[in-house]
Amino acid sequence: MFGQIDGTGFEVLDPRFESCFVGHARVERLWTGGRWLEGPAWFAAGRYLVFSDIPNDRMMRYDDTSGHTSVFRSPSNNSNGNTVDNQGRLITCEHLTRRVTRTEFDGRITVLADRIAGKRLNSPNDVTVKSDGTIWFTDPSYGILHDYEGDYGDAEIGGCHVYRHDPATGTTDQVTSDFVKPNGLAFSPDETVLYVADTGATHLPGGPRHIRKLAVSNEGRLSDLGVFAECASGLFDGFRVDRKGRIWTSAGDGVHAYDPDGTLIGKIHIPELVSNVAFGGEKLNRLFITASTSVYAVYLTANGSRLG
Repeated sequence: MFGQIDGTGFEVLDPRFESCFVGHARVERLWTGGRWLEGPAWFAAGRYLVFSDIPNDRMMRYDDTSGHTSVFRSPSNNSNGNTVDNQGRLITCEHLTRRVTRTEFDGRITVLADRIAGKRLNSPNDVTVKSDGTIWFTDPSYGILHDYEGDYGDAEIGGCHVYRHDPATGTTDQVTSDFVKPNGLAFSPDETVLYVADTGATHLPGGPRHIRKLAVSNEGRLSDLGVFAECASGLFDGFRVDRKGRIWTSAGDGVHAYDPDGTLIGKIHIPELVSNVAFGGEKLNRLFITASTSVYAVYLTANGSRLG
C-alpha cells in the first residue's frame, strides 16, 4: 500500500475513540472485483479470510500469507453470512437453498437447519456461535424477494426471526418474534447480551434501522433490553464486538464504533457501502471490512472478542 486511499480515514467523535487506533495506521484495500460482498470470517490456523460474493454465487478466499485472493467455492448457493465454530469449521448462511450449513474438515457439507416445523426458512443471513457451541442466525426474507441474491419465492413461515441451533441435539428453535428484518448479530464478550440489527427500513416506510439489545438467560432465552443504537447513516448490516464490549458495525458511510454505553465514538470512513466486518490476524487486532465490490482491512488497538 502506498499512502492513504481516497475516502478512507478515522473520524473521532468522542475522545474514547482515540485509543482505538494507531495514528499512522491506514486502511488498505486487499482485493476488488466482487459484485456485492458480505460474510467475512477469519481462519486463524490457515491465516486466511473467507467471504461471500452473493450475486456472483461464489465464496472467495484471501490468503494473508501471500496477499492472493482466489475462489473458495463456486457455486456457493448465494452464500451470505459466514462464521467459524468452536472447532474451527466454517458455518455458512445460504440464500439459494434457504439453509445454514457447516463445512467439515474433509470438505463435506452438513445441513444444520433448513426448516422450522416442516416449513422452509426464508433466507438465512448472518450467523454467530456461542461458547457452548450453539449457533445463532437471522432469517430475513432478502434472498427470496428477487432473483439477484437467491431465488424469488414465497415465505412459508410467516415472519422473519432469529433462531438458535443446537448441534448436540440437532434442534433449531425460534428465539424472537418481533423483528421486521433481523440482520447482523453478535454476543457481548461475556455472552449475557445478544445484539441484533433490524434493517426493516429497507421495505417498511419508517421501519427500524437500529441495533437492539437482548439479555440472554442461562437457558438461552432472550428478553428485550431496548434499542442500543439508531443508525444515522444508511443501515446497520453486519457487526462484531471487541474484548472491551465495543461494537464495530457497518453503516452507510463506513464502519461505526460504539462504546458499550451506546455512544457513537468514531468512524472509519470507507469509499464504498460497507456490509460486514470481522476481526482477524494473529492477535485479532485487524478489522477486515467487506464493502460493495472490495475487501478492506485496518489494524486497530482493539482486539476481537472471538473468532468469526
